Amino acid sequence: MLKSQAKYHLGQVVRHRKHPFRGVVFDVDAMFSNTEDWYDAIPEDSRPSKDQPFYHLLAENDQSYYVAYVSEQNLLPDETGEPVDHPDLPDLFGDFEDGHYPLQFQLN
Repeated sequence: MLKSQAKYHLGQVVRHRKHPFRGVVFDVDAMFSNTEDWYDAIPEDSRPSKDQPFYHLLAENDQSYYVAYVSEQNLLPDETGEPVDHPDLPDLFGDFEDGHYPLQFQLN
C-alpha cells in the first residue's frame, strides 16, 4: 500500500520551483490523478514521478490567473508574505492572514 503525506496544506501559498508563478493550494491528490494526455504533454526529461502528492493551485503569474496541477517536487513555500490575487480565492477561502488563507466555503 502506498503511503503518502502531503508537504503543503490547503490555503498555503506556494511557488513553482522552475516557472514564474505562485498560487494557493485548494486540493491535494496523494498521487497523480490527472489524464495520461496531460502527463504525456510534459517533456519526457521534465516529467515528475507519479507516486508523489500533486497539488491543485489557484495560480497567478504576471499575465493571468488560472488553475495549475503541480507535483510536490516542483513546489516551494512562498516566502514573500504577499497575498495572491486570484479572483476565485473568496469562493473557497477567508482573508489572507499570517501568510496563508483559512479554508472557508459554503456547503450547499
